[in-house]
Amino acid sequence: MARMVDVSPKPVIRREAVAEGFIKLNRQTIAAIRSGSLEKGDAAEIAKLGGIAAAKRTPELLLLCHPIPIESMDVEVDVLEDGVKVTSYVTATAKTGVEMEALTAVAVALLNIWDVTKKLEKDSQGQYPSTALENIHVVKKVKRP
Repeated sequence: MARMVDVSPKPVIRREAVAEGFIKLNRQTIAAIRSGSLEKGDAAEIAKLGGIAAAKRTPELLLLCHPIPIESMDVEVDVLEDGVKVTSYVTATAKTGVEMEALTAVAVALLNIWDVTKKLEKDSQGQYPSTALENIHVVKKVKRP
């Protein structure tokens, strides 16, 4: 039986989480991101805004997550030689952690990058032979009294 965990006995403390992930892209796509020539716009800005919006909606997407008042949120996008790395930073003062918000931000930011680059990533059959989301994980989780 699914249920939301009772966090009422836990203290309200400062909580921080950092998460990151990667999307593997071909060199032509990386060049288009760097030159700002993507048809749908600036991949980094779209990813940042998508990640921030996703973190705020985490309890709607992950059914048993508690709503948390996010106090600060940032998403960094680093364009590398073989893809794009996304890192999210989330803080809140709450009874439960913000790692799920950080992970959700990264996952949705990466999906936004896929969406704005998919035209360049498809092969002649409309498939994505080398595009991949990789290594989405929590880098750090901190509790501060």
